Amino acid sequence: MFIPFISKRAAQNVKILHPRKGGGGGGKGGGGEGGGRGGGGSPHSTSISADGTTKTATDFGVGGGKSSPIPTGQLFAGRESGGGTRAEVYGTSQYGSGYPGISQRGVANLGFPFVFWPIAWGGAVGIGAGAYLHTSEYGRPDNTSRPGGLLTTATFVSSSNANTTLRLLADNVTTISLISDIQASCSSNLNNESSSFTSTPYHDSLSSLPQPEQTIQYYRASTVALTLDGYNNTSVFEPEGTPDVPLPSNIDTTLLSCLNTTIGEAVPLVDGAGLSAPNMNILALLYIAWSLSSLF
Repeated sequence: MFIPFISKRAAQNVKILHPRKGGGGGGKGGGGEGGGRGGGGSPHSTSISADGTTKTATDFGVGGGKSSPIPTGQLFAGRESGGGTRAEVYGTSQYGSGYPGISQRGVANLGFPFVFWPIAWGGAVGIGAGAYLHTSEYGRPDNTSRPGGLLTTATFVSSSNANTTLRLLADNVTTISLISDIQASCSSNLNNESSSFTSTPYHDSLSSLPQPEQTIQYYRASTVALTLDGYNNTSVFEPEGTPDVPLPSNIDTTLLSCLNTTIGEAVPLVDGAGLSAPNMNILALLYIAWSLSSLF
């Protein structure tokens, strides 16, 4: 993980992670361009369209399974999709981090280990060392072909420190799911009046928040970002390997730690192929056939 003295290291052995107990209610039910899922804190599955099929993404799920090439005729045909596990969800503060087995900056020409597409920061095509941030390969932030829907944001403000406003950026399905999980786990540290518990479409103008230089952590192969208002990590515009600008010392590290941990534990993962429950009707028929065969 990225955040020094705050982030917890991912477990070496994959295990089912359970939501922590906490207060907080759910937001309003929602769909396409906004909303929040009620009842936070409980594992919840959502259907998404990806690779020409319908897949199930579950918060607190383990993910995994075997990756497979995207079929001919679909967007990004031939690239590998799936296989990412819960133990692999943490990246760093650098765009392009969090791809299992890959250590580089940027997302060009990569597969989709967690099925979801990487964040599209949008804006004009960049130049120089920061050009990798503004690729058009995955469309604009409002591209509805994106698994999970268009990119949306939610805002989480500290109840004890006016210097701490954190923002979540992800596809809409993921944002709605994590809003409820964060409310359930971090409610005692949140200013409910100032925070936004509904997903809001992300607009990629220069004045819009969040911005890539405000990112303190990417997750799930750079498909999710956590940002801090006022943070200006200019290293993202410098040559790869440039050290990150330190985080401000006057922020609410308790809230930051809670969000970072909750996102890592709860960000929805596509269920691994072959890990679903067997069809009980088929098993019953097989058992009957086996029983009848034993009579002869």
